[in-house]
Amino acid sequence: MDTLKEFQRIMTTQTDLALSTVGTDGNPNVRIVNYYFNPKNNIIYFATFKDNKKVQEIDQNQNVAFTTIPTNGNEHIKARGIAVRSKKTVFDLADCFCDKIPDYENTIEHAGNLLLLYEIHFKTATVTLDLSNIQTITL
Repeated sequence: MDTLKEFQRIMTTQTDLALSTVGTDGNPNVRIVNYYFNPKNNIIYFATFKDNKKVQEIDQNQNVAFTTIPTNGNEHIKARGIAVRSKKTVFDLADCFCDKIPDYENTIEHAGNLLLLYEIHFKTATVTLDLSNIQTITL
């Protein structure tokens, strides 16, 4: 298995991930978010409403974990990292999000000003193709 190639393919083709944060009460919280992965800098971008609970959670504790949501069998990526508010806006990456998730254009058009853009920085990831093909890579 060419692990890096499979990592890039899965990150490019899958559209959703389960994002786990540490709640303000110290307990884990998980939710599904759309994302865009930039293969040039290995950063995941996701947007969320400014008043969303995960904004408070990330402000309090930047440690996150994620798993992409499989669209083909069991193929997925999982990793731990740090989430930070991006200096970019969802408008800066609108083409990237819309190329990956065409319906996202409506979200940006109607709610773009209400969204904060976050980045997930991570150095290693586990690539799972099936139960027999699981490898961890360093980016």
